[in-house]
Amino acid sequence: MMKKTSLNLLVLLVLFSSHDMYFKLGTYILPPNTPARIQLFNGTFEKSENTIDRNRMIDVSLVGGGDRIAVDTTQWSEEEGATVLNFTTGAPGTWVAGLSTYARNIELAAADFNDYLEHDGVLDMLVWRKENGALEQDAVEKYAKHVKTIFQVGDKLSDDWQTVLGYPIEFVPLNNPYDLHQGHDMQVQLLWQGEPLAGQLVYVGSEGEVHDHGDGEAHSHSNLSEYRTDDRGIVSFSIAQEGIWYLRTIYMTLSEAEGLTHESNWATLTFEVGEGHSHSHGAEEAHDHEDEDTLGLPSYVYWMGSLVLLLGLFFWFNRKQS
Repeated sequence: MMKKTSLNLLVLLVLFSSHDMYFKLGTYILPPNTPARIQLFNGTFEKSENTIDRNRMIDVSLVGGGDRIAVDTTQWSEEEGATVLNFTTGAPGTWVAGLSTYARNIELAAADFNDYLEHDGVLDMLVWRKENGALEQDAVEKYAKHVKTIFQVGDKLSDDWQTVLGYPIEFVPLNNPYDLHQGHDMQVQLLWQGEPLAGQLVYVGSEGEVHDHGDGEAHSHSNLSEYRTDDRGIVSFSIAQEGIWYLRTIYMTLSEAEGLTHESNWATLTFEVGEGHSHSHGAEEAHDHEDEDTLGLPSYVYWMGSLVLLLGLFFWFNRKQS
């Protein structure tokens, strides 16, 4: 009995510490045409518990400049429990990186499965089990993970942030996060098999500033909020602070496949929100806002008017003195 209990605890520990998968960068705003790296965390948003084998990856893509670039397996390395993608940034623009994994199966006793549903926020399935007398049923779950991140290269914004990668489940933003700042609203659409997924639980978190509490260690403060997608599969939330933001969801269904009871697909999205972006226009649309006053008149009008006034005063004083 003791041996079985220890085994169950080990299964729960591995399950709870390694389910979420995120793409993370030290900074999400990068210079063009320079070496860069993206960490693949498999664990929590704060810590990666283990690395990911390359043979688990169905697709790894970088999208920028209107092109989707396949990532070679030689671009990966490993460090401190994280898998690291090494690449060179391209031209200025808003870029996307995505990764999709092959599915795996996991078998859990009923109590362990219930605990996992509650811990990871798969609450709809937990409610279904309660309402249908299934809390005592063991589970064999088939699961796969699909992650995306949006990062900015240089100062120029581009439309690549809205690229749909075609993963089974996928977050697609409706705003460019690098065109937003604190106080703005962000909208993200959740797609399942390419169609909007309505009524799905989505968790939104943010990683704020890092503070030193005097104990010699830096601490980051994260907040996590629960949302449901609307009829169009959209979640809307306010950008309450600058920093790194992330979304996560687990879409789980009952399975009729032989040997399975459930199937789940996991999706995450990460990005950073700063002070917003200074819009650059084309040459024919260029505006220097500092050259206009509150009346909308160019400053050269005032300079010419001032010069005429000064010349008029000069001649008036000269005539008066003569």
